[in-house]
Amino acid sequence: MYADVKYYYDRGFYTNDNVKVFVRAEWITPEQYQEITNEPYVL
Repeated sequence: MYADVKYYYDRGFYTNDNVKVFVRAEWITPEQYQEITNEPYVL
């Protein structure tokens, strides 16, 4: 799932808030969120 989220984020289809949804759903980790967005995951 990480690769899919990163792909769509890099192309502008997902925002940081969209990516947070995947963390809350436990599809990616908070660490992966930071790798994708270059921002720390904050609740």
